[in-house]
Order: sequence, then C-alpha cells, then structure tokens
Amino acid sequence: MAIEMAAAIAAIGAGAAIAGGAIGTGIAQSAIGSAGLGLIAEKPESLGMVLLFMVLPETLLIFGFVVAILVMLNAGII
Repeated sequence: MAIEMAAAIAAIGAGAAIAGGAIGTGIAQSAIGSAGLGLIAEKPESLGMVLLFMVLPETLLIFGFVVAILVMLNAGII
C-alpha cells in the first residue's frame, strides 16, 4: 500500500510536533529540577511547590501530542 505524499508530510509534521514538545519539556524541566533540588535542600517544606513547577512544563508535551493527533486526523492517517 503506497502512502500519499501529503500523508507522509503530515506524519513528519506530527512527529516534529511531538519532538518539539519533548525537547522543550526536557529543557524546562532540567532548569526547574536543579533549582528545585536546591530549594528543597534549604527549605524541605517547599516540596509541594517544586512538584507543581515540575509538572507545569509537561503541558508542552501534551499540547504537542494533541497537535500531532489533529494533524494525523486531518490527513486521514488515523
């Protein structure tokens, strides 16, 4: 079964959306994680706040996943 060129380009775009979200999340969490560990070492009661800040960048990956699903739906891949 041959894939049409438009579907192939849509699949590449969907992969790029997920990859961009994953890279952005990794960069954000690396900075937040190192600063958060330093804060927890000095003030252990701030653990909840640090965990909240660690979860916030995950929305980038979720948005990338949603965009990838929408692109693939509109291209007729899934």
